Amino acid sequence: MKTVTGLFDDYSDASAAVSALEARGVPSSDISIVSNNADERHGKETNAAEGAGTGAGIGAAVGGVGGLLAGLGIMAIPGVGPVVAAGWLAATAAGAVAGAVAGGAAGGLIGALTESGVSEEHAHVYAEGVRRGGTLVTAKVDDSLHAEAEAILRKSNWVDPEQRRAAYAEGGWTRFDDTQKPYGTAEIEQERLRYRR
Repeated sequence: MKTVTGLFDDYSDASAAVSALEARGVPSSDISIVSNNADERHGKETNAAEGAGTGAGIGAAVGGVGGLLAGLGIMAIPGVGPVVAAGWLAATAAGAVAGAVAGGAAGGLIGALTESGVSEEHAHVYAEGVRRGGTLVTAKVDDSLHAEAEAILRKSNWVDPEQRRAAYAEGGWTRFDDTQKPYGTAEIEQERLRYRR
């Protein structure tokens, strides 16, 4: 199994990517989505679980009935703030945060991504992208499906991590810092306008 990951500026693009992966036969249980929810745009349209800030309900959200998107739950990620999330990456991130609090280990979204095979360099860009209002889609796929799954993500308007890293660096950014204040609604909208195609 290999991991494919895509960052999307627009939730609708990420949602289309998840649907395309599911249509291609990637099981919902092998796909994860983490989307910034600072503007609470997802809370009313999903069956989001209770427990924002604690990660509660994420286990129940994994592999939701009717596909992954039907099972979005609400949690908080340090440095990112409120997100809607579903799938194995969300469960791993929630567990990593709990482990980091209890044992001082590297945790949160960066730890979950790197444990799944994403390079640390890209993991920092992806976490920062979610902090700035983006949506992350990650899937575990058979080796034979890896290239096709990456093509599905690219066709859905994914963000090139190298180009985005360069754009963030122009503003002085070097890496994701989970001690930073999460972006607010106005800052997220400003970021979206910056990258809108």
